[in-house]
Order: sequence, then structure tokens, then C-alpha cells
Amino acid sequence: MTFTVTWHDIGREPQSEPDPRYPKGVDIDASKGAKRACSTSLPYPARRCGYYTLICTTCKLTAVVTTAGRPDDPRSFKVACKETQH
Repeated sequence: MTFTVTWHDIGREPQSEPDPRYPKGVDIDASKGAKRACSTSLPYPARRCGYYTLICTTCKLTAVVTTAGRPDDPRSFKVACKETQH
């Protein structure tokens, strides 16, 4: 699975301090332990507050991940593969 990743700038600077537990970003795992899962890296760090839209080029699964333009922004995203109905 490959993703089309697009960042959307909402034109706002961060309003709060980053979480010191994640000085090198966070890896988001939304797969819930699924056996079939795919992941992608995200452009890190984001320029400022905004969000990424991620669209799987195979099954068209869509996800949104927010950013704050801080060191604790997401750097990767993992999701379970979408089951195809036949």
C-alpha cells in the first residue's frame, strides 16, 4: 500500500509548548494490532499548525493527522489495511 500525503496549512503558529516526552516526534499507530497494516513516513517537522490527509492509492482509505509545527508532531502513520468487499 502506498499513500498520497498532502499537508494543509491552516496559517496558525503553535500556541502551546511541545510535549517534552516526544522531542523527536511521534509515530502514530492506528492499526489496532491488525495483521495486515501499512505505514508511511510523514514530512517532519510540519511548518506550523495544519493537517495531513493520507489517501491509500490501492483501497482509497483516507485518514487525517493534525500537526502543530512543534517537535512533538507526527513523523509516521500506520493503519490497518482496508478490507475489500466483493
